[in-house]
Amino acid sequence: MMDDVSDETPLSVEDVMAGNGGTTDEHGRSELDLLVWDAPNIDMTLSNVIGGRPSAQSRPRFDAVAKWLLSQAGDRDVEGAVFANVPPGGAATMRGWVEAIRSFGYAVFARPKLGPLDDVDDDMLAHIADRHRARGIRRLVVASGDGRNFNEPLEELAREGVDVTVLSFVEVAGYAQESDLIRFVDLEDVPGAFTTPLPRVRLDNLPAGGAWLQPTRPMRALLNENA
Repeated sequence: MMDDVSDETPLSVEDVMAGNGGTTDEHGRSELDLLVWDAPNIDMTLSNVIGGRPSAQSRPRFDAVAKWLLSQAGDRDVEGAVFANVPPGGAATMRGWVEAIRSFGYAVFARPKLGPLDDVDDDMLAHIADRHRARGIRRLVVASGDGRNFNEPLEELAREGVDVTVLSFVEVAGYAQESDLIRFVDLEDVPGAFTTPLPRVRLDNLPAGGAWLQPTRPMRALLNENA
């Protein structure tokens, strides 16, 4: 399964591109902007937001997200890492997606999804901690709506002076929107992240005249539910 991917690890200090020149911290290290992307969570929350399985047109563009990250990094070094689960039999269908992401400059950490505990959250947190120890992260962007696992560690980093942003959807990432320490950016607000507007009505961005929110299923479906 994915023999050309699974033996790779997220970028190490030695992997950072030489010659970026960028700004340095008090220890003389080049400052780092780091993006970590929780692919299982983003896929799940996107499905919830649009009320169905995402199509190619409704999936986020990783090249646009990378350009958005770079546009705010200035002279700082930039790294991106996507964390993904590979279900049994999913290697062939995911290979093209993984290779496309790598071609945009992201590292990919792929973990087999063999059981309910085979999530990538701990791997993401370990990668953030490793890069912070090695480089001293200046800006951290975490693409995940999972506040249960990320809220406390991200707020702790923010208290240390790291500029922390959560990239997700307003419908699911309340932990970041309610935090006084974490910035929040809705993924659809990233320029070019989606080729067409998502089929959603955002309660944080309603038109002045209001908007109708249509039912997600017929009312008569209630009669088919068990009493």
